[in-house]
Amino acid sequence: MAMEKAASSLLGGGGGEPAATVKSIFIYPIKSCRGLAVSQALIISTGFRWDRQWVVVNGKGRAYTQRVEPKLALVQVELPPEAFAEDWQPTPYDHLVIRAPGMDTLKIPLAAEHTTIDDVSVWEWSGSAYDEGAEVSEWFSTYFGKPSRLVRFKEASETRPTDPYYGQGQGYKIMFTDRFPFLIASQGSLDALNEILKEPVPMNRFRPKCQALIKRMEYLALNQMKLYRHFGPTKCFVQATKINDRCTLG
Repeated sequence: MAMEKAASSLLGGGGGEPAATVKSIFIYPIKSCRGLAVSQALIISTGFRWDRQWVVVNGKGRAYTQRVEPKLALVQVELPPEAFAEDWQPTPYDHLVIRAPGMDTLKIPLAAEHTTIDDVSVWEWSGSAYDEGAEVSEWFSTYFGKPSRLVRFKEASETRPTDPYYGQGQGYKIMFTDRFPFLIASQGSLDALNEILKEPVPMNRFRPKCQALIKRMEYLALNQMKLYRHFGPTKCFVQATKINDRCTLG
């Protein structure tokens, strides 16, 4: 659903006056690689469509993150602009496009058939995933200087639940993201942080999926509110579950 249709206004519990508006939406197709700023995004059962559907793994199937492979931050990812429309489905001519310093452009068909590999692991979860093939593996292996593969989440047979420790988040599922389907950051929180930093930082340093412009409530109380938007006959609820701590990547 389009940005102005899906999340242009997040309402806080009473009254109908917008408590917050969405300033920007970010999607990260490959876990820990650069994100895409988009004007619209389809919300599916695991969060935004295309978000963290892929992950780069080592020779043992363990996921790479920027914590241990900071070069992931230099990998740029593109999807067809129409991929974010509500009813769009990929054709044999549509590709995931990947670029990185010193590497040739890599194009991966979005509608290709896949083989399956087992023992893929992301944090506590392990299961099977679709392998993007030998050519893609060679590209990432060359870039990282060690055996690497790109795999895609296998929705047909795999389920990865949200963090069970937080009761409000139980019963939901994710792909290769950490813990929960959405990470919402407020502009007010960023402004407050930048007031005490020697050099201000942009919002993308925190890799949120949704940047909210909070109008009517304290920005630091974002974790306490229940956000929702009514779309005709349906409702989309975003339940704030916990404050998210962001690690330092050096």
